[in-house]
Amino acid sequence: MNSIEDFTLELGQISEIGMALTLATMMFSVALGLRTEHFAFFKHSPRLFLGGVIGQLLALPIVTLLICFLFEPSPTIALGMILIACCPGGNVSNLLVLLARGNTALSVSLTATSSVAAAFITPVAIIFWSSLYPPTNELLNRIQFDTLSFLVQTSVILALPLFLGMGVAHWFSRAAAIMQKPLVALSSVGLFAIIVTATYRYLDQFALLGISFFALVIFHNAVAFLVGNITARIVGADISSRRALTFEVGIQNSGLGIVILLTQLGGMGGAAAVAGIWGIWHIVAGLFLVLMFRRSDA
Repeated sequence: MNSIEDFTLELGQISEIGMALTLATMMFSVALGLRTEHFAFFKHSPRLFLGGVIGQLLALPIVTLLICFLFEPSPTIALGMILIACCPGGNVSNLLVLLARGNTALSVSLTATSSVAAAFITPVAIIFWSSLYPPTNELLNRIQFDTLSFLVQTSVILALPLFLGMGVAHWFSRAAAIMQKPLVALSSVGLFAIIVTATYRYLDQFALLGISFFALVIFHNAVAFLVGNITARIVGADISSRRALTFEVGIQNSGLGIVILLTQLGGMGGAAAVAGIWGIWHIVAGLFLVLMFRRSDA
């Protein structure tokens, strides 16, 4: 392999169907657990809530775009960075916030909000931010990317299970309460398995990318954590809420990114490498931050 652009990540049609089902299960399980109290921060602490939402949905993509202009990565790597920045936070952030003695209620609220928003905003955001960086815009034009088809298919995969889950939660609340935690665990394990499988299968190709590639992914993730922390300070968050916003912006659902990449974007090599490495590294970095926060408490 002479270039990151020379290969595509392919796991087979059966695996892609399995990934789509895993993603649908994740969205369905998120909807089963939605409660009005998850959005109470919008009423009681609007600055914290809106700060987290803006940090995830707006600040991180903007900063990611600036990083792309600064370091000029290859088009597929840039696409992967933008793709990750547009994904919602994952349930892993809730666990890390709990371990770090942060504001878990705020973390859960922001995760629920970003997951719901993902069904409608993520597909549009990927197209919008990619169009603002010339190399990724040219890449999508070169492969004759069907924007409308992408928006429709991705929205259906994300939104339909969400609406179904909300319907079950409303009409069959007891059944929803029983199903929700097992389905969350199942989908979380499934998405993590997708990340590990994809990364392991193409580890030799990823290794050829060199130190600079891994440094870029690590730097991008570090900046994401920093964006969350700075946003929290701007809105006047206390220490526990700063930790929550730090993890909510720094931990992105890279499993969702890989599923979108493989099912809708043809598994482009650089983008796959970014999503795969990010998916493993952000947990390592998150646990390191937990250790730092707990040591500072001590």
